[in-house]
Amino acid sequence: MGTTGKLETEQKFDAETSSALPDLLEIEGVDDVAEPVTDQLEAVYFDTASLALAARRLTLRRRTGGADAGWHLKLPAGTDQREEIHAPLGQPETVPDELSAYVQVFTRGEELVPVARLSTRRTTYRLYGPLGEHLADFADDQVHAEALQPSGPALEWREWELELVHGPREFLAAAAETLTSTGAAQASYPSKLARTFGDAWPAEISPRTGKSRKKLRKKGPAADVVTAYLDARIEDYIAHDPGVRLGTPDSVHKMRSATRRARSALATYRKLFKRSAVRELQAELKWLGQILGPARDAEVMLERLRQHVLELPEEQQSGSLNQMIELELVAAHDAGYRNVLETLRTDRYFRLLGSLEDFRDHPPAKPRAFRPARKMTAKLVNKTAKRVERSRKAVKRSAGRTDRDTALHEVRKNAKRLRHAGESVMEIHGKRAAKLTKSAGRLQTVLGDHQDSVMATALLRRLAATPDRPADTDLGFESLLAMEERIARKTEKKARKVGKKLRGLRLRS
Repeated sequence: MGTTGKLETEQKFDAETSSALPDLLEIEGVDDVAEPVTDQLEAVYFDTASLALAARRLTLRRRTGGADAGWHLKLPAGTDQREEIHAPLGQPETVPDELSAYVQVFTRGEELVPVARLSTRRTTYRLYGPLGEHLADFADDQVHAEALQPSGPALEWREWELELVHGPREFLAAAAETLTSTGAAQASYPSKLARTFGDAWPAEISPRTGKSRKKLRKKGPAADVVTAYLDARIEDYIAHDPGVRLGTPDSVHKMRSATRRARSALATYRKLFKRSAVRELQAELKWLGQILGPARDAEVMLERLRQHVLELPEEQQSGSLNQMIELELVAAHDAGYRNVLETLRTDRYFRLLGSLEDFRDHPPAKPRAFRPARKMTAKLVNKTAKRVERSRKAVKRSAGRTDRDTALHEVRKNAKRLRHAGESVMEIHGKRAAKLTKSAGRLQTVLGDHQDSVMATALLRRLAATPDRPADTDLGFESLLAMEERIARKTEKKARKVGKKLRGLRLRS
């Protein structure tokens, strides 16, 4: 039995032990209150010795008793909301793999250990609306808690929880008015676990995304552009790391994309920072990209050739042809993916995440990094655009097919860097940056198809040269190679047209 998840929306209130329960029927919208149900809940919370999960406001527990006994992982999901992921009870001291996968990007090699034990006597009242809809659950909790690591004194308190079921968010405000009228107050701690630790509760490590991220200013320091872009990539890693570990489709691609974007930013803006720091981080990002590449490349190639085989005449779609392609690429994907999983468990990977965060929080900036962002970024992004033009001219000078393919691949890489550079400054340069980004992205896409054709051709030729291969694959390989040749010519021609539209596009300082 696997994990299940839900979005939890709730509010907590501090209540005195002697406080009388409020009249729940006085809450606006409540038409009926079911008979109360009392449960004894026993929960052990897990974290690292440094409380790495608590610092991110994640909670991981194993709870017995009540209707939802099992392992629970709660992740922040907005004001008064958390995503809750469940797994079966399993073993008391062994965190299920499917939950461990979600937190390794935060624990980074540290062991998960019991850090707190809570015993709660909970009385739950179901609240219903006039049409019988289950609006919310009101819980009256008597809590006994003990911090285990770091150890602390046993605590006891009473609190009320109101969790939405099918009611609208506005219901919480209406209910709060009734509940606080009895003398209860909005909870002074965000969770039972935070109250258990008290002063030992760690300061929050908050992602600077969305509204919480500092707004970039045209006259603000150019370094802010880079740190904001890297911050977004760090959040990409945090978002997609669990998916890679769990085998979620497209997650390797998204992590690889985050790696390329981070490398592009460092390449474009390298002159703003100390050379050694940039080189070290670029080298580690390149290493991770090389680890992620084989699995993703095999996945892309398999999808491509499967589609192309379907386009062959029926008499050329032999089972032997399909089998040769499938065996080659599935094996390559699986070997690559195993290597990815092994890498994501290494200290080197975790150090890379820490290095990205350290670069973001304490950028090794040179004085020029504090010059006005609009002027400085225009200069550096335009320099990247000129690099694309130089590489396009190199294609014309290339001699022979192999040299031309290599030169076109270089154009693709430079267009990709320009696309990422444009992304990083759209908040400052607006429509012109958006246009530059779009044009660079089109060139990258066209040449990406060309490069895939080059790689497919090499693979097909190697397979076609396999000794003692089945004779019924001859026509299939011949047709697939001809198809890739046509695609290569078509994409090369299209790239020339798309590249002309990019020529001359520049940012204004």
